Amino acid sequence: MNFDSMTDSAIAAEIGSRIEQMRLEENLTQKQIADEIGLSRLSYRKLVNGFGKFQNVIAVLRVLGRLDLVQGFVPETTFSPIEQLKLKGKQRRRASASHSSKAKKSRSDEIDSELDW
Repeated sequence: MNFDSMTDSAIAAEIGSRIEQMRLEENLTQKQIADEIGLSRLSYRKLVNGFGKFQNVIAVLRVLGRLDLVQGFVPETTFSPIEQLKLKGKQRRRASASHSSKAKKSRSDEIDSELDW
């Protein structure tokens, strides 16, 4: 399935559909899952239709014994060794502006000054 060509809503609905398939494979009712995580059956239905909170999706995956899917969904990333040396033990807290955008901005500033705007 090509998620790149899908809308966010369509992707959410597809994830819900896959969760619903896992529930059926475990032979659990919607009410059993909903009761286990503290949701109403209606809220569970919204979740599998793509309108659930991320926290509730994780709770359902936990009940189904499939938390391993979260690791694949957003895998842990680490900085390269060179980047770690640059940081020297400091934890990175924000991203810096890309150098190419600074170059573009300075070039547009030059053009503006040439046009005397």
